[in-house]
Amino acid sequence: MAKAARGRKSKAPAASGKSDKTYGLSKLGLQNLGKVYRNLSVPLLTEMAVARGEGYLAPNGALVVHTGKYSGRSPKDKFTVDQNPSTRDIWWGPINQKISVENWNLIFDKVSSYLQYKDVFVFDGFIGQDPRYKLPVRVISEQAWHSLFCTTLFVRPTKEELKKHETQFTVIDVGRFHGAGASEGLRKENFTLVNFEKRLVLVGGSEYAGEMKKSAFFLMNYMLPKKNVFPMHCSANAGEKGDTALFFGLSGTGKTTLSADKNRRLIGDDEHGWSDKGIFNFEAGCYAKTVDLTREKEPQIWDAIRFGSVLENVFVDPETREIDYTDTRYTENTRATYPVDYIDNCIISGIGGHPKNVFFLAFDAFGVLPPISKLTPEQAMYHFLSGYTAKVAGTEAGIDEPEATFSTCFGAPFLAWHPNRYAELLREKIKKHKSQVWLVNTGLNGDPATNPDRVSLYHTRTLLTAALEGKLAKVPTVKDPVFGLMMPKSCPGIPSKNLIPWNAWKSKRKYDQKSRELAGLFQKHFRQFENRVSDEVIAAGPKAGK
Repeated sequence: MAKAARGRKSKAPAASGKSDKTYGLSKLGLQNLGKVYRNLSVPLLTEMAVARGEGYLAPNGALVVHTGKYSGRSPKDKFTVDQNPSTRDIWWGPINQKISVENWNLIFDKVSSYLQYKDVFVFDGFIGQDPRYKLPVRVISEQAWHSLFCTTLFVRPTKEELKKHETQFTVIDVGRFHGAGASEGLRKENFTLVNFEKRLVLVGGSEYAGEMKKSAFFLMNYMLPKKNVFPMHCSANAGEKGDTALFFGLSGTGKTTLSADKNRRLIGDDEHGWSDKGIFNFEAGCYAKTVDLTREKEPQIWDAIRFGSVLENVFVDPETREIDYTDTRYTENTRATYPVDYIDNCIISGIGGHPKNVFFLAFDAFGVLPPISKLTPEQAMYHFLSGYTAKVAGTEAGIDEPEATFSTCFGAPFLAWHPNRYAELLREKIKKHKSQVWLVNTGLNGDPATNPDRVSLYHTRTLLTAALEGKLAKVPTVKDPVFGLMMPKSCPGIPSKNLIPWNAWKSKRKYDQKSRELAGLFQKHFRQFENRVSDEVIAAGPKAGK
């Protein structure tokens, strides 16, 4: 046998998805393509990405890639085609910018010409785990790793579903295309263009794969409210008894980290819908921030990063190939994608019941919000429309003081309708299903001028566990005089002094001053919504005073 084996050449894995077929791409106007690879397996996509020089493997088996000039989303470079009937629905303004039909056609023709004779990768799958609302999508990419990204994140079809797949929306992803700009109505060379009438999305000029993910979320944000389904930028998990919890929050507030709980089952880490039967994940994977990731703090995420996952813009030593999650030379926004079933205690179906608890996560860099507080339905609407978090002094050039950031509905760049439509859906759902809403500060605990510590992850998890288990339901509370928040006076495992924010300040006068300052910023931001909400919701906001 040894003699027979000698001289035998190893065969490259057969590319079963390799074909001269266009799978209907010519009907879109994409002519004279090279090879079309449809729904390749994870090993084949990984091998092809490495062979094509798109990335390399880390010691844990993850594919390491770099996105070049753009290492994050560009919300100011997202445009929607201005045409009927969708133009009557869209919340036009700085968030949703218009592009003309003429400019769309110019850019599409350029993209079509750019793709001629190029090999492309096709992912056919779904957005949405609920069979009643799942959206059949197709993503056409010029890079193998972008197709792997979609395979890790979106809902993958079964063999039978793939045979019968009928695309309702197509995303054409050309990150290396730089052939459009101001003459076609764009700000810069990169763009995300949405055409609801043609059911097409063009993503170009940026290799940051998150643009594909969020364009799909934008589609769901447009279509689901028409069906009375509430689309949400949140993570979700469930307890042993099936009690579901939602976690809303902007990037860096702990949305992914806090939903990955060893004592609860993960439903999803980023995007969900709330229907008349409960909640469902839009995706089948996770897109986690990895800056300063450690196994001790986040063991589930650490262990999920392995073969079949993607590490985006993470520094890896060129000689040892060791991963350094603390190195942010490329970006603070380092990321990992992995299928949700890489989390040991996940809910594969991505479906859960109506949430018993809803958490709004805010990184408060002003140090005045309590670690946890209970919200009334009116306060919930106010804080949902506000979508507050903050930047810490020193984290970005030019930021010397805490800087408040408001992203309405905790996801303004992804909203298609006016924010009040989503807020009304929230109000309807939490009242009908008696969901308790909490505001959680994962930011600073004390005067920012004294370099205070961040609220510890241990304390936050302990508080969330107490809320989820009902241990805070009947605990005596104290009312914040400015924000009107009801703060528990005690919680098992947490020193009582740590529950009241002004206890962490040396000067109560300075605390009051900073609290009123933040309240004033809330009020200024909320004025844009006052003509669309009730007096009760307006009254539920903070009072800046003098």
